[in-house]
Amino acid sequence: MEEKKTHRLVEKPQMSVRFLADYMAASDQARRTVLRGCKYRAIARLVQHDDAKLAVSKYMLSATPDPKMLEAEAEYIRNKLADDDFDRDCNDINADYVHRFAQVAESVELPKGATWEAVKPFVAQTLNGVKVTFQPNLLTRRIANKNIAKIGAMMLRYKKGSPLSSEAGAFQSSIIYGLLCMYTDADDAEVEGKLCFTLDAHSGTLHPAPSTAVSRFNNTKAACATIAEAWDNIKPPPSAVI
Repeated sequence: MEEKKTHRLVEKPQMSVRFLADYMAASDQARRTVLRGCKYRAIARLVQHDDAKLAVSKYMLSATPDPKMLEAEAEYIRNKLADDDFDRDCNDINADYVHRFAQVAESVELPKGATWEAVKPFVAQTLNGVKVTFQPNLLTRRIANKNIAKIGAMMLRYKKGSPLSSEAGAFQSSIIYGLLCMYTDADDAEVEGKLCFTLDAHSGTLHPAPSTAVSRFNNTKAACATIAEAWDNIKPPPSAVI
């Protein structure tokens, strides 16, 4: 009898912005784990935070944001119809995410004069042989001196009971900044590091791209060359059936 497949092989180097940031902020041993997880994707159903991210984004875009909106959304998600235990667990996890953010939402402040904007799809970019998928949750914009438009983007992160490390946040926001600079359809606006954020929904901390964003992004691109070279030699998890 054929063994049940446990993992799907990603043949060509590919990582999301989130995992690339985690890779850059990790120890050598943890880096191997990140790469293995990106090359060999578990087939088992994984909990996604789609409902929670949508709720947080709607809150940020609201003309009159009120944490009570988030609490109501959390209850709605928790009570959604579920086909099985997995769906019920997924609803609970998303509801907990939104409930937690409701407790810290009012501490989130953009730089003076900046506003949130709805996001649009972004095509993946290839960095030195690694396809990097990039989908921000919101865009940011402000009008600077001489009526120059400045833009940025925000991505959400959340882990129950644990704040995002400042190093991972700095790398993720630096990658956001670097990738955004690579797009040519930016409405003649200038990308600004101070408007490129990773928002930790657990703590309410906005991690803006630091002053070292350019060098961090360059280091990330260099690391991508190493990742691409090593990809074929990354071994699967123990007992994995591909």
